[in-house]
Amino acid sequence: MRSDDPASNPYATPSPLSVESGENVSFVGTDDDLRPFRTIWTSPRRTVRQIVSINPKLHVVLLACLAGVGETLDRASTRNAGDDLPLAAILGIAILIGPLAGLFSLWIGSHLVRFSGSWIGGVASREHINTAIAWASVPSIAALPLWIPQIVLFGSDLFTQETPGLEAQPMLLIPFLAFALVELVLGVWAFVLLCNTIAEVQGFRSAWRGFGNLILAGAVVVVPLLGLVLVVAMLSNA
Repeated sequence: MRSDDPASNPYATPSPLSVESGENVSFVGTDDDLRPFRTIWTSPRRTVRQIVSINPKLHVVLLACLAGVGETLDRASTRNAGDDLPLAAILGIAILIGPLAGLFSLWIGSHLVRFSGSWIGGVASREHINTAIAWASVPSIAALPLWIPQIVLFGSDLFTQETPGLEAQPMLLIPFLAFALVELVLGVWAFVLLCNTIAEVQGFRSAWRGFGNLILAGAVVVVPLLGLVLVVAMLSNA
């Protein structure tokens, strides 16, 4: 016998959660209600659908700022910023400038995704794309606390090309690789979530189209830059 009760139908569209008048929008209700910080990990499409239906701005600024801090630290590490800056300066830049960089990245990213997504039938507003991008960064943000033990254990070696501390204590290589593996897994997880959340707000059935949207967004920037480089190279050789 077919049941019309959404609670008994796993394929039913989730109903909006109740929100008390006059209060900030939040997820409230029973244990069966959606909790975005938990459900985004395994149900990204359902989670972002629920968020945009209730409050598309929910924690978007906070998530973008935190993601910016993590991204700033990652870039400082990959670019060996410690070769030119002391550890305290790198941490200060990440804490003070990172949030602004995260907000700017969200702003430019949402424009690129919306612009390129319209070529393949995307229908999302920029506000909803902001929601999708910000909430997909939750796994990356979850990696932020890992920087604390890493800085305690490895210090400036995290941000320099040479690693005298690790070379002097080879046993530290084990936790170093373990942290790197966890961060890699969380980074991949965040990207998979992003493909799904973008697909959801854009109205795509498949996360692969969300992935295609992201590729097109990157191409909007990369292709003109490559063209400019080729033109400059041709002119310089002429």
